[in-house]
Amino acid sequence: MIDIEINGKALQVEPGSTIMDAAHQAGTYIPHFCYHKKLSIAANCRMCLVQVEKAPKPLPACATPITPGMKVFTHSELAVSAQKGVMEFLLINHPLDCPICDQGGECQLQDLAVGYGDSASHYQEEKRVVADKDLGPLVTTDMTRCINCTRCIRFTQEIAGVMELGQAFRGEHAEVMPFVEKTVDSELSGNIIDLCPVGALTSKPFRFSARTWELSRRKSISPHDSLGSHLIVQTKNDRVMRVLPRENEDINECWLSDKDRYSYEGLNSPERLSRPMLKQDGIWHEVDWSVALDYVVHTLRDVVKAAGGTAIGGLLSPHATLEELYLGQKLLRGLGCENIDTRLRHSDFSADGKRLGMPWLGMKIAELSQLDRVLVVGSFLRKDHPLIAQRLRQSAKRGAQITLLHSAGDDQFIKLAGQAIVPPSRLPSMLAQVVKAVCAKKGVAIETSDTDGAFAELTVSAEAEQIAQSLVSGRNTGILLGNFAQQHPQAAALHALANQLASLLGGRLGFLGEAANSLGAYVAKAVPQAGGLSAEAMLAQPRRAYVLLGVEPELDCAHGMQALAALSQAASVIVLSPFKSKAALGYADVLLPVSPFAETAGTFINCEGRVQSFYAAIKPLAETRPAWKVLRVLANLLDLPGFDYSSSEEIKAEALNLAQGESLEFVSGLDNGVSGISFHLPLANPATTQAVPLTERVADVPIHFADMLVRYAPALQKTKDAAIPVARMNSVTLARLGIASGGRVKVMRSGIHSDGAGDTVDTTKNSASHDIAAMMHAELDANLPDNVIRIATGHATTVAVGPMFTTLRVEKA
Repeated sequence: MIDIEINGKALQVEPGSTIMDAAHQAGTYIPHFCYHKKLSIAANCRMCLVQVEKAPKPLPACATPITPGMKVFTHSELAVSAQKGVMEFLLINHPLDCPICDQGGECQLQDLAVGYGDSASHYQEEKRVVADKDLGPLVTTDMTRCINCTRCIRFTQEIAGVMELGQAFRGEHAEVMPFVEKTVDSELSGNIIDLCPVGALTSKPFRFSARTWELSRRKSISPHDSLGSHLIVQTKNDRVMRVLPRENEDINECWLSDKDRYSYEGLNSPERLSRPMLKQDGIWHEVDWSVALDYVVHTLRDVVKAAGGTAIGGLLSPHATLEELYLGQKLLRGLGCENIDTRLRHSDFSADGKRLGMPWLGMKIAELSQLDRVLVVGSFLRKDHPLIAQRLRQSAKRGAQITLLHSAGDDQFIKLAGQAIVPPSRLPSMLAQVVKAVCAKKGVAIETSDTDGAFAELTVSAEAEQIAQSLVSGRNTGILLGNFAQQHPQAAALHALANQLASLLGGRLGFLGEAANSLGAYVAKAVPQAGGLSAEAMLAQPRRAYVLLGVEPELDCAHGMQALAALSQAASVIVLSPFKSKAALGYADVLLPVSPFAETAGTFINCEGRVQSFYAAIKPLAETRPAWKVLRVLANLLDLPGFDYSSSEEIKAEALNLAQGESLEFVSGLDNGVSGISFHLPLANPATTQAVPLTERVADVPIHFADMLVRYAPALQKTKDAAIPVARMNSVTLARLGIASGGRVKVMRSGIHSDGAGDTVDTTKNSASHDIAAMMHAELDANLPDNVIRIATGHATTVAVGPMFTTLRVEKA
């Protein structure tokens, strides 16, 4: 530690610290604009000039390292004079438009101008005007206000990982701008609004809608991915106006993904369901709650009386709260129904009953930064988990080696130590090759559960060898299974192989949960128990009635067409949803309006097992009611015992088995171990055995199609990430099919897909599954393997394409 003095106060600071770091430690504020604790040092605003004893002139606190015995004066006459001089220069060209600026009232420049600005300026010439830039649908610009602090430039390059902004020209002509005809399209782009110390970058959806002093602030938790980012929800007149990050170094640090930041717009969508609706003679009518609930109760009773509880299927959203999931499964089980699931996009459930615990991240989120070797298996990481990708990006800069095994080679903006990009059918085989290579390097005998003995015959590829070499060279290793791996037809095989690999390396295995309550669903028991059907099975074997909670099955399930067919032929479909989707108006009988996250209290359990509760930020819209209250009333009307709850806290306590007054920070029973999994290696590739060449589908779930709330957020639906899906193939596949990039193609369902056990099933017999599923544009994607076509799921235009994991016939249109 080094001894220094700040304003006469002695303190000890760590070597390598700057004066700014020491001032923070001492609780002394030094004015600044360009400095930010998460960004590199630029020292270009000069606002943090301070006096240092024996220095001939003031020095920038953000860029000056401390030295033994240094004496610093932050508020001396010399320091304040220098700071006032800098402020005068910063205000030379800044417009006096505070009354119409969205940053007014929370502007760093405004605040410091009060303390360090003068009442008059020496500058008499004309002020410069800078043309505004088009940064896309999320961020609006007033570039004349820019003070060239370069925070936004450094953020895009260092945190988001891609340099989307830069600075051109010099002196007073310097301008921050995007590249020619480019917008800022990063999934983290909204953070540049928070970073901007002036009003140059502001929120386009929020623009001119409210003043900061008019807004009420409520703490909340993100309902989207499994990170559980901490939010500040700002409201006015019971309407959510804006969402900002709430700093938590253990989870989201000080950042938010655009999905977390802008999805609030869906809360104010004109598609919100505000009153119960009932279909009579094919016509929808708005009805009172009593009428709708009475209809639901009689319907469920009739189904149970006629065919038993097994005739009901319950599809619950993994984005629902713990309380909603717990009451949903409790109500359905009270009716004798075990067909309850939240794993809507999964296609392999053979690990059920074989897990040693509940799947989780395998470590604290903050511990990801401590890993020196990471293998990510089957993940569109940057889009599925933006802030986890950001943590791994920073780790790679510090020397950690990140490797990727996937079916699409999207640029994660992370320096990779190795990657293997293979068709989906070869994903388990490639992971097995990595396991075999690690066994060879460690001199360990191979122990596998493959049923055909092919493991021993596997030839280790150069890519697998490179990944294995990286992994065995580390001391703290993590194997992370992403959404794609968990949705894979051989997800259990990938789980078993990853578990074996982690054991060999003495590392940790983790699941990157798909949704806010992917782990919470297990805690709430909202997954099938013995005898219950999985989500896929209850759609493949249609039920007489379905109960849907916060789900659009045609977009949220692994096989949207199958889901639509099952729901359309059901005698009754009961939908609890905040929105009235077009598809639901077709297959549902009754729509019950339930509150989204901002209008209800609840709990999310994130991927590390952290229990995070929140309260409603605003009142429910119109006649909307919190889903837990609707489920409680339904259970009471059905005369089911044990539903006498007066608050969501009581439900949480029962779900978590808490004593009165007890709290819980992390859930127990988390274990990623698995046993008794058998599988085939390698998977047969049906594309190689057909007379007509088939192409394997890679189905990503674009970040802004991933759940109901973001699908109804207008600004997010204008981004490039929400563009209408196209058919993407590499140059070899395009050439084989005789298709040019940009041309139109016919995509036809082959009816051949994996059954999850390594075999292929042909569903074309006695069906029309070989018909044209979609007409779309083709696009070159050099990051895909041969004989693969990438078509996104979760979008209305691609529902007809079929399962997420299938083979397709593709022809030039």
